[in-house]
Amino acid sequence: MTVISAEIGLTTRGHGDIIDITGQTQRAVDDSGLAAGTVTLFCPGSTGSLTTIEFEPGVVSDMNRLFDELASPDREYKHHLTWNDDNGHSHVRAGLLGPSLVVPFVGGRLTLGTWQQIVFVDFDTRGRSRRIVAQLMGE
Repeated sequence: MTVISAEIGLTTRGHGDIIDITGQTQRAVDDSGLAAGTVTLFCPGSTGSLTTIEFEPGVVSDMNRLFDELASPDREYKHHLTWNDDNGHSHVRAGLLGPSLVVPFVGGRLTLGTWQQIVFVDFDTRGRSRRIVAQLMGE
């Protein structure tokens, strides 16, 4: 079994920005030379998350609306008192969705469904440079 690590760099707008990283993830698989295994994607930081969706404007809008309902930016968060900032809802949202995702690949191709893409969600209150760690294990 071989383990290979790579990084995916992103520039985000924050505020629920959802970015399709399927192509970059497939490139990491291609560059690895591995035929079969898994790619684990991980977002260092506490206000970003990874998941899969059908990446189209309707789902993107629906997801942002859902997170506004679940963890509204207008609520009072104890986090704001601790750090004197404005992103308590960002941490709560990221905690609900999670910082990592594992996707198998077979024949050098990600095993995603027809309408399934890998996305990074930036819940923070400002845009920023992000990095996603991709660790591939396989043969």
